[in-house]
Amino acid sequence: MGMIVGICTVELHIPEAQSLKGKRQVLKSLTSRLRNRFNIAVAEIDDHDLWQKAIVGIACVANEAAMVNQTLDQVLNVIQGNPSLQLLRSHIELL
Repeated sequence: MGMIVGICTVELHIPEAQSLKGKRQVLKSLTSRLRNRFNIAVAEIDDHDLWQKAIVGIACVANEAAMVNQTLDQVLNVIQGNPSLQLLRSHIELL
């Protein structure tokens, strides 16, 4: 029995954020929604001091690579559909 870990790093632009508080509100809403919907781990991992930019790390564990890829693709679709932010870059790795 194998375990596949998927790691996705996303770079986000939050154009409407005028302060760190505004950025945190957008990110908290996004991370809560993603955790609840997909049962994944989500955290801001870099650019903590920038108002309009965030680097977010996402981790997913399953027993099949196809399931991990499908979940992370769906996560990226939800992020892209969020009008409060723009997905600048994403990178997925399977371990």
